[in-house]
Amino acid sequence: MVKPASKKRVVTHLVTTFRLSERLACKLVGLSRTAYRYQPKKRQDEPVTARLKELAVEYPRYGYLMLHGLLKREGLVKNKKRTYRLYTEQGLQVRTKKRKKLTRPRVVMDAPTAVNQRWSMDFVSDQLASGRRFRVLNIVDDFSREVVGQLVSVSISGQQVARFLSQMIEIRARPDSIVCDNGTEFTSKAMFFWSKTTGVRLSFIQPGKPTQNAFVESLNGKFRNECLNQHWFRTLDEARYDIEQWQRHYNEERPHSSLNYLPPAEYAKQVA
Repeated sequence: MVKPASKKRVVTHLVTTFRLSERLACKLVGLSRTAYRYQPKKRQDEPVTARLKELAVEYPRYGYLMLHGLLKREGLVKNKKRTYRLYTEQGLQVRTKKRKKLTRPRVVMDAPTAVNQRWSMDFVSDQLASGRRFRVLNIVDDFSREVVGQLVSVSISGQQVARFLSQMIEIRARPDSIVCDNGTEFTSKAMFFWSKTTGVRLSFIQPGKPTQNAFVESLNGKFRNECLNQHWFRTLDEARYDIEQWQRHYNEERPHSSLNYLPPAEYAKQVA
């Protein structure tokens, strides 16, 4: 099959060499005059490419779908195929480690159907530049995927957890239940009395089964990959500031794949 580009060259040759009319030359070759006269438009990729590079530098652990979501929110792109083409042309692929497949029976969890119906919480640890360890209590809404709150401190007791949860309830609303593991902070007397007082049920997962707390485990992975691993904290106050900025970005700007690439806060407003 002869390509249109080859036919255009034949038409040009007939017109210039044998002095045929454009109409007759196109008829002999079997090419429409519209196709012969068509001039491809140059793609205006420079602004999109420049912004894509800026976002890739700012968020180095985001893949092309996450970056596409950010570009789409800015009105720069619509088709994710175009984003992928520019993404690969610039060599911006994120290297990922191959994970070993685990043959482990899954525990079925009932999916929440509304915001503030069920939260999940868990700890993540890191260290300052001085080597001093600190912990972060992550709390996530299992329905909207919003980060409800993040408590950052050197050590966190059960009383601090209870106090922080009460603060979050004042800001948002009281959840029906909170999923957590069997850590001493969550099984403490302070948490037991807090649960009785507030009426919030504490749903403990089976020991050694972190997959039963999948929502916060997923958040922990993103938090470590996109925040903790990207910063070198000199002080605890600096860590609190950077973590607060990441939480705002995660809730209000970062596209979430399970929410059709909407930010959690925006998704929560749509379903409210």
